Amino acid sequence: MPADALPAPIPLGTWPTPVEPAPRLAAAIGLAADALWIKRDDLTGLGGGGNKLRKLRYTCAQALAAGATTLITTGAPQSNHARLTAAVAARLGLRCVLVLEGAPPSALQGNLVLERLAGAELAWVTDPAPERTRREVERQARRVRDDGGIPHVIPFGGSSSFAARGYVECGTELLGQVPGIDHVVVAFGSGGTMAGLVACLGAERVIGIDTGAVPDPRATLSELLDGMPGGHAPRAGLQIDGGQVGAGYATLAPGAAAAMRLAARTEGIFLDPTYTARALAGLIAHAADGRIKREHRTVFLHTGGLPGLFGHPGLPHLT
Repeated sequence: MPADALPAPIPLGTWPTPVEPAPRLAAAIGLAADALWIKRDDLTGLGGGGNKLRKLRYTCAQALAAGATTLITTGAPQSNHARLTAAVAARLGLRCVLVLEGAPPSALQGNLVLERLAGAELAWVTDPAPERTRREVERQARRVRDDGGIPHVIPFGGSSSFAARGYVECGTELLGQVPGIDHVVVAFGSGGTMAGLVACLGAERVIGIDTGAVPDPRATLSELLDGMPGGHAPRAGLQIDGGQVGAGYATLAPGAAAAMRLAARTEGIFLDPTYTARALAGLIAHAADGRIKREHRTVFLHTGGLPGLFGHPGLPHLT
């Protein structure tokens, strides 16, 4: 579809999100006190906030343009994207079906509580192989059509080349808020957040910290960039750090646990164990080995996700 034929993003959330200095955290990790800021995309408003709301402004514009009655998407049991999809569906008067990978828990915790509170239906795929998940999404879409509705399937993590435009907008906000940015550090999950930032700020300024959400983050990011208007994926220049994955996506990596404590005890900022804690751990590692210099103007992108903390298996070990 030509770029000028794509629907305009719908007005969800509160923009621009603030940028806050983090001098105590900066000093603790070896940066100059005036060199570190936190971009508060955990404060986007609707549904508990988080980076997925910027993408849903675009994907839900497509859904409304198609006359959808039901949003369907996929994710891990504590998916922040699933939570925000449920909240946006409620705001727009749509039904929501969340296809989640794994066995249904004996009790709902974290994001799952909020999803049900917003009225979403949860469908579980006990064997989370991609093909089985795809078949369950297709089954749910057929069920909606059989009931006379119109389903709209949002991709895993809400990430598409169209949705990534939400983070082109975020990059533009940052250029006005922190002139002369050297680095933006962000968690890499499904890739749309980093793709939009790279498209706006360039590969040389954006550092993605892999969370283990996708098997090949570099290929995922390149594909997203290639699909953006005027897009070309500078594969050689992309900065994706795989050093914080640890034992896997659903685990609590050692560096992430330490980063969560440090952010809370220096700045009163709470991170989630899957995304933002890994991202800060990556930033700390880059500062320690000199890849981020002491005086470099650095932004840590806080993408939200706090409700997931309360459903994470590593929760008892954090304090």
